[in-house]
Amino acid sequence: MSFIAKPKVAHPDLPKNARGLTRREYEGANSTLCAGCGHDSITAAIVEACWANDVEPRTLVKLSGIGCSSKTTAYFVSGSHGFNSVHGRMPSVATGANAANRQLNYIGVSGDGDTLSIGLGQFIHAIRRNLNMVYIIENNGVYGLTKGQFSASADVGSTAKKGEVNNQAPIDPVQLALTLGASFVARSFSGDKPQLVPLIQAAMHHKGFALIDVLSPCVTFNDHEGSTKSYRHTRAHNVEVARADFIPAAPELTAEYAEGSKISVQMHDGSVVRFAKVAPDYDPTNRQAAQAYLQEHQARGEVATGLLFVDQGVPDMHELNDTTDVPLSQVPYEKLCPGRAVLDKLQEAFR
Repeated sequence: MSFIAKPKVAHPDLPKNARGLTRREYEGANSTLCAGCGHDSITAAIVEACWANDVEPRTLVKLSGIGCSSKTTAYFVSGSHGFNSVHGRMPSVATGANAANRQLNYIGVSGDGDTLSIGLGQFIHAIRRNLNMVYIIENNGVYGLTKGQFSASADVGSTAKKGEVNNQAPIDPVQLALTLGASFVARSFSGDKPQLVPLIQAAMHHKGFALIDVLSPCVTFNDHEGSTKSYRHTRAHNVEVARADFIPAAPELTAEYAEGSKISVQMHDGSVVRFAKVAPDYDPTNRQAAQAYLQEHQARGEVATGLLFVDQGVPDMHELNDTTDVPLSQVPYEKLCPGRAVLDKLQEAFR
């Protein structure tokens, strides 16, 4: 429970990252979500990704809106900055913060209701601006805080816990992001930590808007037979497009092996990774092919997961607007507000 403080005692032999911090130092408050909620699994994945990426806690900004998903930011990296905005307005708050200080790292956590209903316009413009942030949607197909009504991501034919059938077409955030030109698009499942952690790591290193849509079952209102967002349904229909892994910048490691074969490669930390070449025909840099792939599997009732699309050549918001290299939060007040005389001179050009 939230009123019970986590013990500060930690085992002296806990592994530390390059900053000398343990995973415990990337945790937050105790979760108040339902036991078994997929959102808590996403929290654990974010903690692991931040620790593995050697993130300096004070350089991280975590933002959210309203809903069960928006509690997540309280549960990881307690030493970071945080802002819980009003319903659906998290992207605009993130845009303002990023415009003021481009040197910080931004993670936004939102729900399918917060993003795809009241916040849809905000979500679209964050993609349009290629805002440099990680945007995680905890997608469970229902409004959990208001007792299980269908959200905008609920699939046609899926049933509510009380038996109602959804007849409205869903909004697919992945298809929408691809259509709008997003430069990093991924989907995962809260129950697949080995896939989700490296996706979050990669998203944090991506320059621009990085979307990860995570199917995250609601154990209270949407984990029953007939739900297409339940644990059973997602596990049964999960199609992994490619096995994902993430390795931070380091001297190049090379290995040559044939398609369909396997090889063990020793990493820089001494660990060994066993690689297997899979899905040789899938190209995550082809936007049209990614859309066709999604539609193909959706028609079969399957959920495609993994890195679906990435384009690292798209300028981010600061490059598009030619903003100053110095964060606005560090520009002296005299330069930000040069005085009435200078402003009057600028106004003359518009008269």
